[in-house]
Amino acid sequence: MSEKGFIHVYYGDGKGKTTAALGLAVRAAGCGKNVAIIQFLKSWKCGEHDSIMLLTNISLVCAKPAFAKFIKDMNDEEIKATKESQDECLKNAIDSVESGKCDVLILDEVIDAYNFDVLDKELLAGLIKNKPEPLELIITGHKPETWFLDHSDYVTEMVKHKHPYDNGVKARRGIEF
Repeated sequence: MSEKGFIHVYYGDGKGKTTAALGLAVRAAGCGKNVAIIQFLKSWKCGEHDSIMLLTNISLVCAKPAFAKFIKDMNDEEIKATKESQDECLKNAIDSVESGKCDVLILDEVIDAYNFDVLDKELLAGLIKNKPEPLELIITGHKPETWFLDHSDYVTEMVKHKHPYDNGVKARRGIEF
């Protein structure tokens, strides 16, 4: 009999959501679990990518926006192309889960893709509400709707009290990305 998996939500305006999710990925991989990480809406190469890819039982896919700009700066055609990219990655993640190739699934920044309406909301809701019993599912983002929290077993809010960005310091490679 397989161990029961749970749903984790790491959210808020504070630093550490992705870091917490990736820490869990490394721990799970070290214990022999197969981990799939999908990063939504990130158009840049993050420092963790090369390190994570050294672990053979972790797969990483970046569901990049179709254009290297913020959603608020995109026109309708660019938003549509971005949605297609995000949906394709979500569908591939679901296929991986359904085929049994994935013990831990991390959907990084999926809450934001959901909130910006560049993701099939019903498809994501179906995955969360019908999660296979043994799957450990981790979702991250800024402002989850209440139903995300209602369907979760772990809920951790990252609250920013102070951050150098507030004083004009740009994100630093190796620290913030």
